[in-house]
Amino acid sequence: MPVRGDTMVPLSLVIATACRRRMAAALAAVLFAPAAFAEEIVFKDQGNREVRLAKAAERVVSIVIPMASTVIALDGSTRKLVGMNPTAKSAVVEGILGKIFPEAKDIPSDVTAPNFVPNVEALTAANPDLVIQWGDRGADIVAPITNAGLTTMLILYGTEELTRDYMTMASKAIGKPERIGELVEWRDRVQKDIEAKATVIPDDKRPNVLYLGRALSDISASGTKGNYNAWSIALAGGKNASAELNGTVSVNKEQIAQWNPDVIFLNAFEAKLNVDWVYKDPILSLTNAAKSKRVYRMPLGGYRWDPPNQESPLSWMWTANLLHPDIFKYDLRAEMKTAYKTLYNYDLTDGDIDNILWLKDQGASADYAQFEAR
Repeated sequence: MPVRGDTMVPLSLVIATACRRRMAAALAAVLFAPAAFAEEIVFKDQGNREVRLAKAAERVVSIVIPMASTVIALDGSTRKLVGMNPTAKSAVVEGILGKIFPEAKDIPSDVTAPNFVPNVEALTAANPDLVIQWGDRGADIVAPITNAGLTTMLILYGTEELTRDYMTMASKAIGKPERIGELVEWRDRVQKDIEAKATVIPDDKRPNVLYLGRALSDISASGTKGNYNAWSIALAGGKNASAELNGTVSVNKEQIAQWNPDVIFLNAFEAKLNVDWVYKDPILSLTNAAKSKRVYRMPLGGYRWDPPNQESPLSWMWTANLLHPDIFKYDLRAEMKTAYKTLYNYDLTDGDIDNILWLKDQGASADYAQFEAR
């Protein structure tokens, strides 16, 4: 006989209620303690060292120059970059990246000297989760970082394959592995398109091209082995005029006159350098490149287009259009607008493009009118 009207609760309802409570408690634990469930990130860097991160790096220092802007492009923000090379900083200040991300101008650059020697005191003060450093320039620039107990990722310079590899490593390290796929696909698609078009260019129609990594403080040129600029010149249907050199060495103007290049590319590193350095020089003005007005300064976009970086396919198309304008007809302005939207979520203006390509300074150079706004 029931007592005081009590009702018997079914056992199945009790069990179901308990299960729901346990599931709710487990879900709350996941939501409110995410750090405990963060997945460890482990990979081999290009120095064949194991890099181990408890979770995606939130504070990154890039001692390597081009990687600062690459980290920004991979993350889509400046939030994770807490230190960079002074030479990378100058590209931010002088170029468009400082306009896209004004806060990038405030990122410290005292963590290293321009020659990649780390400032350990400033580096440790930045409290990075990850430091990116060159792995092929000696232990003296690596040991101070690792001895300070900082997790370090070593990368190597020289080929497109290495570039894609370290960009992939960086995207994984900062917790953006999904970001790299479209960037590598873009690089691969542009490279294959240029290679296919270049097959019709006979050897005697491939111009001798000289890239000068320095011109004002010193004049430097490079051989072909392990030289990214020589590779990109060959990709676009040219020949490295300084192929005889072993590595990057100082040269003089008489040597350049002897090579007599058909095209000269000037670096984008030296802020005061422009094409008049060649045209107004009594020796260099006698070269085929000067006589035919085929002297160009490398553009400065989100980073300088000379070394490998996140914008390299744009540099390849620019080079191809200039070396063989009858074969390569890329709509560079359209390509740049698409790329900048993908890389930085930024809508380039025509004025932005003019500045990146130095149209005011070298608009009169041969075949450069193709890059003007229509």
